[in-house]
Amino acid sequence: MSTFRQRLARIAPYFASGRKGFIAAVAAASVAAATEPLVPALMKPLLDQGFAGGGIPLWVVPLAIIGVFVIRGTSQFITQYSLAWATTRGVLALRQAMFTQLLQATPALFTQQSATSLTNTVVYEVTQGANQLVGALLTVLRDSLTLVALLGYLLYLNWKLTVFVAILAPAIAIVVRVATKRLRKVTRDVLAANDELAYIVEENVLAWRIVRLHGAGPDQSERFATLSERLRRLLIKSVAAGATMSPITQFLAACALSAVITVALWQSTTGGVTVGSFVAFVTAMLMMLMPIKHLSDVAGPITRGLTALERCIALIEDEPREQGGSFDPAPQRARGEITLRGVTLRYRDDQAPALDRVDLTLRAGETVALVGPSGAGKSSLIHLLPRFLDPTAGELLLDGVPLPQWNIDALRRQFALVSQDVVLFNDSVAANVALGGTLDRERVRTALKSAHLLDFVDTLPQGIDSLVGHNGSQLSGGQRQRLAIARAIYKDAPVLILDEATSALDSESERAVQEALDALMRGRTTIVIAHRLSTIEHADRIVAMDAGRVVEQGAPAALLAAGGLYARLHGMQFRT
Repeated sequence: MSTFRQRLARIAPYFASGRKGFIAAVAAASVAAATEPLVPALMKPLLDQGFAGGGIPLWVVPLAIIGVFVIRGTSQFITQYSLAWATTRGVLALRQAMFTQLLQATPALFTQQSATSLTNTVVYEVTQGANQLVGALLTVLRDSLTLVALLGYLLYLNWKLTVFVAILAPAIAIVVRVATKRLRKVTRDVLAANDELAYIVEENVLAWRIVRLHGAGPDQSERFATLSERLRRLLIKSVAAGATMSPITQFLAACALSAVITVALWQSTTGGVTVGSFVAFVTAMLMMLMPIKHLSDVAGPITRGLTALERCIALIEDEPREQGGSFDPAPQRARGEITLRGVTLRYRDDQAPALDRVDLTLRAGETVALVGPSGAGKSSLIHLLPRFLDPTAGELLLDGVPLPQWNIDALRRQFALVSQDVVLFNDSVAANVALGGTLDRERVRTALKSAHLLDFVDTLPQGIDSLVGHNGSQLSGGQRQRLAIARAIYKDAPVLILDEATSALDSESERAVQEALDALMRGRTTIVIAHRLSTIEHADRIVAMDAGRVVEQGAPAALLAAGGLYARLHGMQFRT
């Protein structure tokens, strides 16, 4: 029980804002429970006096019964409404805390868990878990109070018969304890299988073109069917673990009821029990069966709800947040001098390093192009700069200050990134351009004009307020790329990273956007990754990389004359 209390205590603070609702629900549930013994209590005078001509007015009993059920119905409504009010406030607080954690978590979280798993936890599991847990706890409260009230009435009527009812409690507790332990393990397996199944759906939705092009539908369908069957078996195990409690507890209750009826009949032969008392006792006894059944069934929802909410709490409390230092040059901005000293990066210990003892210095305002074959380490290097990754060994500095000493937000204010993988939000054009900053409509228009996109945006129905669709689905590939460039122009950071920034543009658009980029690059430290070497011929310096190492660097003309890696890559592209 202490373990259960500890698990519940970990969740409780997130539902503290709904305290008033929980108090109201408990109070209303107590009133409803208190009305339960009134029904059998009315049976005793009705049988002993009403049918025997005891002079009870004809209207008293019907009116009393109606009154009892009005009070009970009102109390039940207040209970459910108050509980829903309190639960939704708790879910809101918990979900907001989880989403905030996602925005501040270390990048490792997003490599260890799939997007589907995280989405399920934040959107679905928190609601389902809270509803199951709180609803089950209400059942425990309501039916426990009902049992106490009915048990008190039974003691009042006949304490000897009540002893047979009381022996149920320890037997039911043992059954619940054993079944709950098994159910908790199965529930965790069910949640994990749900995540895997949802991930398969996500993969096939995102990659539907590839799946159809390669005729992979049957293989994917078989993969889905295999995991679905595994999930089905786990669900059956979950149901079996929960369902065994109900018949066992009902059997125990039936044994107790049989014993009670036998003893009551024996007492009636000695004149110790009236007909009204016997009927009232048996009625109250039968009314206890339903709360007992509810309590025997409640272990499943409590276990499933707790397990789901514990996954939510683990996301908030157990996942580390990004850590940074205190250095912040604001209101000034960085000059843009970048230094790498012996930087090594390994994604896994059993793999070759993505970067191997890299030493490199980028002067403030310099344009440096990174070239090399795929897998050379170019993307890994630029991911280190805004600390999307941390090096396994070595040191990176910006303006002479090691990156870990920078305030993480201040550090990332110094970088603007235009990647070949453009990410846009289903929001307005203006919101996507001014992402993360104060929206200045004139600045947005200027940035769009510099990216050669303003003429197109002005043709849209709402202009810069037009929605771009899911990840820019309302735009062409070139328009999405230019919108990302406009975002970088708007941010006006001292360090600019261009990762295949013009890869989705046709020749005419590329020429126009390249002019905008050339203007943007002036006075900024710029790092360019481009496989088309014609786009980097005006770089101040070329850094050629291979197998995670810098193999040569220098001016483009000098590297061509040297006949090394850059010259070979250049020769392959321009041979025709």
